[in-house]
Amino acid sequence: MNVVFNGETTQLNTPNLREFIVAKGAKEPFAVAVNGEFVPRSQCADTELKVGDRIDLLSPIQGG
Repeated sequence: MNVVFNGETTQLNTPNLREFIVAKGAKEPFAVAVNGEFVPRSQCADTELKVGDRIDLLSPIQGG
């Protein structure tokens, strides 16, 4: 099953959002959106992904 992760089509090995983003190497803090809608980290473990979903993972950057 394929999804789009940060703009690239990728194979989905688990339908669970939390497991998927951890497998992709996400380290807190981060923000995640599915199909353009923000998903609070507290709900990631309860969010199931579907074929064709768009997942965007953003990590804060520091600068000055």
